[in-house]
Amino acid sequence: MQATLVILAAGMASRYGSMKQIQSFGPSGETIMDYSIYDAIKAGFTKVVFIIREDFAENFKAIFEPKLKGKIETAYVYQKLDSFTGGREIPADRVKPWGTAHAVLCCKDAVTAPFAVINADDFYGADAFKKAYEFLKDKCNDQTYAVIGYELANTLSEHGSVSRGVIAENDKQEMVGIDERLKIYRSDDKIVYEDGDVLTELAPSTNVSMNFFCFAPSYIAMCEEEFGKFLDANIKDLKSEFLIPRMADHFIKTGQGVIDIVPTSAKWFGVTYKEDAPIVQASIDKLIASGEYPSNLWEN
Repeated sequence: MQATLVILAAGMASRYGSMKQIQSFGPSGETIMDYSIYDAIKAGFTKVVFIIREDFAENFKAIFEPKLKGKIETAYVYQKLDSFTGGREIPADRVKPWGTAHAVLCCKDAVTAPFAVINADDFYGADAFKKAYEFLKDKCNDQTYAVIGYELANTLSEHGSVSRGVIAENDKQEMVGIDERLKIYRSDDKIVYEDGDVLTELAPSTNVSMNFFCFAPSYIAMCEEEFGKFLDANIKDLKSEFLIPRMADHFIKTGQGVIDIVPTSAKWFGVTYKEDAPIVQASIDKLIASGEYPSNLWEN
Protein backbone atom coordinates (compact mmCIF):
# COMPACT_ATOMS: atom_id res chain seq x y z
CA MET A 1 0.00 0.00 0.00
CA GLN A 2 1.15 3.53 -0.72
CA ALA A 3 1.49 5.70 2.37
CA THR A 4 3.02 9.17 2.46
CA LEU A 5 4.77 10.98 5.30
CA VAL A 6 4.35 14.76 5.23
CA ILE A 7 6.93 16.69 7.29
CA LEU A 8 6.22 20.27 8.38
CA ALA A 9 9.62 21.97 8.06
CA ALA A 10 8.73 25.49 6.97
CA GLY A 11 8.47 27.00 10.46
CA MET A 12 10.50 30.03 11.43
CA ALA A 13 11.88 28.49 14.64
CA SER A 14 11.31 31.78 16.47
CA ARG A 15 11.71 30.47 20.02
CA TYR A 16 14.77 28.42 19.20
CA GLY A 17 16.48 31.15 17.21
CA SER A 18 17.94 29.05 14.40
CA MET A 19 17.04 26.52 11.73
CA LYS A 20 16.68 23.74 14.28
CA GLN A 21 15.20 21.34 11.73
CA ILE A 22 18.66 20.57 10.33
CA GLN A 23 20.65 20.51 13.57
CA SER A 24 22.67 17.29 13.88
CA PHE A 25 21.94 15.02 16.83
CA GLY A 26 23.03 11.58 15.63
CA PRO A 27 26.65 10.38 15.62
CA SER A 28 26.77 10.51 11.81
CA GLY A 29 25.17 13.93 11.52
CA GLU A 30 21.54 12.75 11.63
CA THR A 31 18.80 15.30 12.27
CA ILE A 32 15.62 14.53 14.18
CA MET A 33 13.93 14.27 10.77
CA ASP A 34 16.32 11.51 9.75
CA TYR A 35 15.09 9.36 12.63
CA SER A 36 11.46 10.02 11.71
CA ILE A 37 12.08 9.08 8.08
CA TYR A 38 14.05 6.00 9.08
CA ASP A 39 11.20 4.85 11.35
CA ALA A 40 8.65 5.62 8.63
CA ILE A 41 10.51 3.56 6.02
CA LYS A 42 10.77 0.61 8.43
CA ALA A 43 7.03 0.90 9.13
CA GLY A 44 6.14 0.77 5.42
CA PHE A 45 5.85 4.38 4.21
CA THR A 46 6.79 4.78 0.54
CA LYS A 47 7.04 8.56 0.07
CA VAL A 48 8.09 11.59 2.09
CA VAL A 49 6.95 15.14 1.30
CA PHE A 50 8.93 17.97 2.86
CA ILE A 51 7.14 21.29 3.34
CA ILE A 52 9.89 23.90 3.39
CA ARG A 53 10.64 27.53 2.65
CA GLU A 54 11.59 28.04 -0.97
CA ASP A 55 14.64 30.14 -0.08
CA PHE A 56 16.02 27.16 1.83
CA ALA A 57 15.27 24.52 -0.81
CA GLU A 58 18.72 24.16 -2.37
CA ASN A 59 20.40 23.74 1.01
CA PHE A 60 17.74 21.36 2.23
CA LYS A 61 17.81 19.09 -0.82
CA ALA A 62 21.61 18.92 -0.67
CA ILE A 63 21.32 17.52 2.85
CA PHE A 64 18.57 14.94 2.28
CA GLU A 65 18.71 13.78 -1.34
CA PRO A 66 22.04 11.91 -1.11
CA LYS A 67 20.89 10.05 2.02
CA LEU A 68 17.43 9.09 0.83
CA LYS A 69 18.05 8.27 -2.82
CA GLY A 70 16.81 4.75 -3.54
CA LYS A 71 15.31 4.39 -0.06
CA ILE A 72 12.08 6.38 -0.33
CA GLU A 73 10.42 8.65 -2.88
CA THR A 74 10.88 12.34 -2.05
CA ALA A 75 8.97 15.49 -2.95
CA TYR A 76 9.27 19.14 -1.91
CA VAL A 77 6.49 21.64 -1.36
CA TYR A 78 6.93 25.35 -0.69
CA GLN A 79 4.61 27.10 1.73
CA LYS A 80 4.17 30.61 0.36
CA LEU A 81 2.06 33.42 1.77
CA ASP A 82 0.15 33.86 -1.48
CA SER A 83 -0.60 30.15 -2.04
CA PHE A 84 -4.34 29.42 -2.26
CA THR A 85 -5.22 32.98 -1.22
CA GLY A 86 -7.40 33.54 -4.29
CA GLY A 87 -5.84 36.89 -5.10
CA ARG A 88 -6.75 38.42 -1.75
CA GLU A 89 -4.56 41.32 -0.68
CA ILE A 90 -2.15 40.16 2.02
CA PRO A 91 -1.11 42.79 4.61
CA ALA A 92 2.34 44.11 3.73
CA ASP A 93 3.70 43.39 7.21
CA ARG A 94 2.46 39.79 7.33
CA VAL A 95 5.57 37.62 7.73
CA LYS A 96 4.36 34.57 9.65
CA PRO A 97 3.22 31.60 7.51
CA TRP A 98 -0.51 30.85 7.53
CA GLY A 99 -0.15 27.79 9.76
CA THR A 100 0.01 24.01 9.62
CA ALA A 101 -3.30 23.32 7.83
CA HIS A 102 -2.26 25.79 5.11
CA ALA A 103 1.06 23.93 4.87
CA VAL A 104 -0.82 20.68 4.30
CA LEU A 105 -3.04 22.42 1.73
CA CYS A 106 0.13 23.37 -0.17
CA CYS A 107 0.69 19.60 -0.64
CA LYS A 108 -2.41 19.29 -2.82
CA ASP A 109 -0.49 18.21 -5.93
CA ALA A 110 2.12 16.12 -4.08
CA VAL A 111 -0.12 13.90 -1.90
CA THR A 112 -2.44 11.40 -3.56
CA ALA A 113 -2.43 8.56 -1.01
CA PRO A 114 -3.34 8.24 2.68
CA PHE A 115 -0.79 10.24 4.63
CA ALA A 116 0.58 11.04 8.05
CA VAL A 117 1.74 14.52 8.99
CA ILE A 118 4.38 15.35 11.59
CA ASN A 119 6.56 18.22 12.81
CA ALA A 120 10.18 18.31 11.63
CA ASP A 121 11.65 19.01 15.05
CA ASP A 122 9.85 16.36 17.11
CA PHE A 123 11.15 12.85 17.81
CA TYR A 124 8.10 10.59 17.77
CA GLY A 125 9.50 7.08 18.25
CA ALA A 126 9.28 3.93 16.11
CA ASP A 127 6.07 2.67 17.74
CA ALA A 128 4.17 5.77 16.62
CA PHE A 129 5.11 5.25 12.96
CA LYS A 130 4.14 1.55 13.11
CA LYS A 131 0.75 2.46 14.57
CA ALA A 132 0.26 5.23 12.00
CA TYR A 133 1.09 2.98 9.06
CA GLU A 134 -1.22 0.23 10.31
CA PHE A 135 -4.05 2.75 10.61
CA LEU A 136 -3.43 4.19 7.13
CA LYS A 137 -3.31 0.68 5.67
CA ASP A 138 -6.28 -0.88 7.45
CA LYS A 139 -8.73 1.83 8.47
CA CYS A 140 -8.14 5.26 6.97
CA ASN A 141 -10.82 6.56 4.60
CA ASP A 142 -12.70 9.76 3.81
CA GLN A 143 -14.82 9.37 6.95
CA THR A 144 -12.14 8.05 9.33
CA TYR A 145 -8.95 9.87 10.27
CA ALA A 146 -6.68 9.43 13.30
CA VAL A 147 -4.54 11.29 15.80
CA ILE A 148 -1.60 9.58 17.48
CA GLY A 149 -2.16 10.02 21.21
CA TYR A 150 0.85 10.49 23.48
CA GLU A 151 0.81 10.19 27.26
CA LEU A 152 1.29 13.71 28.60
CA ALA A 153 4.05 12.63 30.98
CA ASN A 154 6.08 11.44 27.97
CA THR A 155 6.02 14.85 26.27
CA LEU A 156 7.25 17.45 28.77
CA SER A 157 10.34 19.66 28.64
CA GLU A 158 12.66 20.05 31.61
CA HIS A 159 13.44 23.65 30.58
CA GLY A 160 10.15 25.47 30.57
CA SER A 161 6.44 25.15 30.08
CA VAL A 162 5.00 23.59 26.93
CA SER A 163 1.80 23.96 24.94
CA ARG A 164 -0.09 20.76 24.33
CA GLY A 165 -3.34 19.86 22.64
CA VAL A 166 -5.21 17.85 25.28
CA ILE A 167 -7.43 15.38 23.43
CA ALA A 168 -11.06 15.19 24.48
CA GLU A 169 -12.47 11.75 23.73
CA ASN A 170 -15.66 9.69 23.87
CA ASP A 171 -16.14 6.11 25.07
CA LYS A 172 -15.28 4.77 21.59
CA GLN A 173 -11.75 6.23 21.85
CA GLU A 174 -12.63 8.83 19.23
CA MET A 175 -11.49 12.43 19.44
CA VAL A 176 -14.28 14.92 20.06
CA GLY A 177 -12.04 17.97 20.31
CA ILE A 178 -8.63 19.32 21.29
CA ASP A 179 -8.22 21.78 24.14
CA GLU A 180 -5.06 23.84 23.75
CA ARG A 181 -3.30 24.21 27.10
CA LEU A 182 -0.61 26.85 26.74
CA LYS A 183 1.46 26.52 29.91
CA ILE A 184 1.93 22.93 31.08
CA TYR A 185 4.78 21.97 33.39
CA ARG A 186 5.78 19.82 36.35
CA SER A 187 5.17 21.33 39.76
CA ASP A 188 6.70 19.14 42.46
CA ASP A 189 5.22 15.68 41.79
CA LYS A 190 2.26 16.93 39.74
CA ILE A 191 1.65 18.07 36.18
CA VAL A 192 -0.31 21.33 35.98
CA TYR A 193 -1.39 23.93 33.47
CA GLU A 194 -1.90 27.64 34.03
CA ASP A 195 -5.08 29.42 33.08
CA GLY A 196 -4.63 32.97 34.29
CA ASP A 197 -3.94 32.67 38.01
CA VAL A 198 -5.52 29.22 38.27
CA LEU A 199 -3.46 26.01 38.30
CA THR A 200 -5.23 22.83 37.21
CA GLU A 201 -3.75 19.35 37.59
CA LEU A 202 -3.58 16.95 34.65
CA ALA A 203 -3.13 13.19 34.91
CA PRO A 204 0.23 11.92 33.58
CA SER A 205 -1.65 9.49 31.29
CA THR A 206 -3.72 12.25 29.65
CA ASN A 207 -3.78 11.78 25.86
CA VAL A 208 -2.22 14.74 24.06
CA SER A 209 -1.65 15.52 20.41
CA MET A 210 1.90 16.16 19.22
CA ASN A 211 0.64 17.13 15.78
CA PHE A 212 0.94 13.57 14.44
CA PHE A 213 -2.22 12.96 12.41
CA CYS A 214 -3.30 10.42 9.80
CA PHE A 215 -5.54 11.62 6.98
CA ALA A 216 -7.01 10.65 3.63
CA PRO A 217 -6.37 13.11 0.76
CA SER A 218 -9.94 14.36 1.32
CA TYR A 219 -8.55 16.30 4.30
CA ILE A 220 -6.61 18.48 1.86
CA ALA A 221 -9.75 19.16 -0.17
CA MET A 222 -11.55 20.18 3.03
CA CYS A 223 -8.70 22.55 3.92
CA GLU A 224 -8.93 24.16 0.49
CA GLU A 225 -12.67 24.65 0.90
CA GLU A 226 -12.27 26.28 4.34
CA PHE A 227 -9.10 28.34 3.86
CA GLY A 228 -10.83 31.11 1.92
CA LYS A 229 -13.39 31.47 4.73
CA PHE A 230 -10.55 31.64 7.24
CA LEU A 231 -8.84 34.40 5.26
CA ASP A 232 -12.04 36.42 4.90
CA ALA A 233 -12.38 36.44 8.70
CA ASN A 234 -8.71 36.69 9.74
CA ILE A 235 -6.52 38.10 6.97
CA LYS A 236 -5.84 41.38 8.84
CA ASP A 237 -4.75 39.58 12.01
CA LEU A 238 -0.98 39.28 11.53
CA LYS A 239 -0.71 36.35 13.95
CA SER A 240 -3.73 34.35 12.77
CA GLU A 241 -3.00 30.74 11.83
CA PHE A 242 -4.98 28.11 9.95
CA LEU A 243 -4.08 25.04 12.00
CA ILE A 244 -4.43 21.28 11.61
CA PRO A 245 -6.36 20.84 14.89
CA ARG A 246 -8.81 23.55 13.81
CA MET A 247 -9.62 21.62 10.65
CA ALA A 248 -9.73 18.30 12.51
CA ASP A 249 -12.28 19.86 14.85
CA HIS A 250 -14.25 21.18 11.85
CA PHE A 251 -14.28 17.66 10.36
CA ILE A 252 -15.78 16.25 13.56
CA LYS A 253 -18.18 19.08 14.38
CA THR A 254 -19.69 19.18 10.88
CA GLY A 255 -20.39 15.44 10.98
CA GLN A 256 -18.08 14.54 8.12
CA GLY A 257 -16.53 11.66 10.03
CA VAL A 258 -14.60 10.51 13.09
CA ILE A 259 -11.01 10.82 14.25
CA ASP A 260 -9.76 7.73 16.07
CA ILE A 261 -7.25 8.10 18.88
CA VAL A 262 -4.36 5.73 18.23
CA PRO A 263 -2.39 5.51 21.48
CA THR A 264 1.37 5.09 21.57
CA SER A 265 3.65 4.36 24.49
CA ALA A 266 6.54 6.06 22.69
CA LYS A 267 8.39 8.81 24.52
CA TRP A 268 8.32 12.06 22.61
CA PHE A 269 11.16 14.52 22.78
CA GLY A 270 11.91 17.67 20.86
CA VAL A 271 13.81 20.91 20.81
CA THR A 272 11.39 23.50 22.10
CA TYR A 273 14.19 25.44 23.81
CA LYS A 274 17.94 25.50 23.11
CA GLU A 275 18.44 23.96 26.55
CA ASP A 276 16.55 20.88 25.34
CA ALA A 277 19.26 20.04 22.81
CA PRO A 278 21.61 18.16 25.20
CA ILE A 279 18.66 16.08 26.44
CA VAL A 280 17.70 15.18 22.87
CA GLN A 281 21.34 14.30 22.19
CA ALA A 282 21.53 12.07 25.28
CA SER A 283 18.19 10.40 24.46
CA ILE A 284 19.33 9.51 20.95
CA ASP A 285 22.70 8.27 22.26
CA LYS A 286 20.81 6.00 24.67
CA LEU A 287 18.60 4.59 21.90
CA ILE A 288 21.68 3.85 19.79
CA ALA A 289 23.46 2.20 22.73
CA SER A 290 20.42 -0.03 23.32
CA GLY A 291 20.43 -1.13 19.67
CA GLU A 292 17.21 0.58 18.58
CA TYR A 293 19.05 2.56 15.93
CA PRO A 294 22.37 2.02 14.12
CA SER A 295 25.14 4.57 14.62
CA ASN A 296 24.77 5.52 10.95
CA LEU A 297 21.14 5.41 9.75
CA TRP A 298 21.88 5.55 6.02
CA GLU A 299 25.12 3.59 5.75
CA ASN A 300 23.55 0.72 3.79
